[in-house]
Amino acid sequence: MQGYRDRWLRLSLLLLLTLMTTVACGRDVVSDSDSQPSLSTPTTTETRSVQHAMGTTQVPAAPQRVVSLSWLDTVLSLGVQPIGSNQVNDSYLQERAAGIPNVGRSGAPSLEKILALKPDLILGWQTDHKAIYPQLSRIASTVIDSGEGSGAWKKTLQLYAQALGKTAEAEQLMAKYKARLAEFKQKMGASGSQPDQTQVSVVRVYPDGISLYLKDSFSGTILADAGLSRPSTQSLSASEAKALGGNPVQLSISRELLSQADGDVLFVWTGENDAKSAQAAQKQLEQLKSDPLWANLKAVKQNRVYQVPKYWIGSGPIAANLVIDDLFKYLVDEA
Repeated sequence: MQGYRDRWLRLSLLLLLTLMTTVACGRDVVSDSDSQPSLSTPTTTETRSVQHAMGTTQVPAAPQRVVSLSWLDTVLSLGVQPIGSNQVNDSYLQERAAGIPNVGRSGAPSLEKILALKPDLILGWQTDHKAIYPQLSRIASTVIDSGEGSGAWKKTLQLYAQALGKTAEAEQLMAKYKARLAEFKQKMGASGSQPDQTQVSVVRVYPDGISLYLKDSFSGTILADAGLSRPSTQSLSASEAKALGGNPVQLSISRELLSQADGDVLFVWTGENDAKSAQAAQKQLEQLKSDPLWANLKAVKQNRVYQVPKYWIGSGPIAANLVIDDLFKYLVDEA
């Protein structure tokens, strides 16, 4: 009798476990059917391949949560509002970047802050982010720009547009850019000055020095596209400049070589990342203006020196259009 009761108990337990498993499985099926993927949020199967500086990465077909660790200008110009960036303090972008969380310094973003934002795409560049690419790519799909510098801003636009699914928008931006420069050339010529006969010098004054910005810098590419001439001292290619001074877009000069900064027109800026450095750079420029070598420059004598904002360093379509605004202002409207 005891053995019969034991067998009955074991059978009852087996039936109960079977019933519980069936109910649980039924709940899972209902849960799956109730959780249809959102049309606005790509599933893991909705991806595209993007080739970049660190290889090939599968990115969401329509990224929704983007962290921009470089070239915020480019991302914003494509109509994307990142959920995090480390360039939110650029003065010319502050209105557009309002409300974007800061994820740290440019060369040392906070991985913890990025992780907490739960991005589905991270955009960076090789110079700053090559070392942390493995960590970034474990957080989300990560696309890294080649790090060629500000002069490669058009390539960066193409890469980021591909990663963001915004290639049509990028084409529209470049079409507008070319149209504005065509208008500039026409209007400058109509005013009596030919772009290719006007030498434009670009100088940056630091708290402790002076640099010439060269033809492969961000502003240099825009001046070239505008058909403007450059002084021979500022016509070095990126490779020549890097071999000579270690930097592909700018070349430091001493006060004794200030004549290399001359041109028919001289654009100068002092932009720095913090107020103290900016004040020191501006003070350096004021001291420079009292130097006899500065007073001897042709552009100074002709009263054609124009101080411009930091956006001349770039780098993206928003800054490019602001530079074009300055070209119209100083070389057409005030010519």
